[in-house]
Amino acid sequence: MEITYRILLALGALVAFLFAMLVIVTGKGDAMSGGGSVRTTFRGKATIDDFISRMILGLGIAFFAIMIGLDFLSNKIAK
Repeated sequence: MEITYRILLALGALVAFLFAMLVIVTGKGDAMSGGGSVRTTFRGKATIDDFISRMILGLGIAFFAIMIGLDFLSNKIAK
């Protein structure tokens, strides 16, 4: 159990670092602008911004799941 906990902890730290770096690197500078990229077609061409947005969403969900797993494992180890 402790080995799994340590692996999840390291994985969580890596995901958190990647998440933070993507958010910092892709920051547009003006958070209050509301975004300026409006598509004119229903299914427009996918851009790198779409891919990065999906990556950020995926990393956020993965981080959330890892933290829930760590909480579950820490409760099992403590008992």
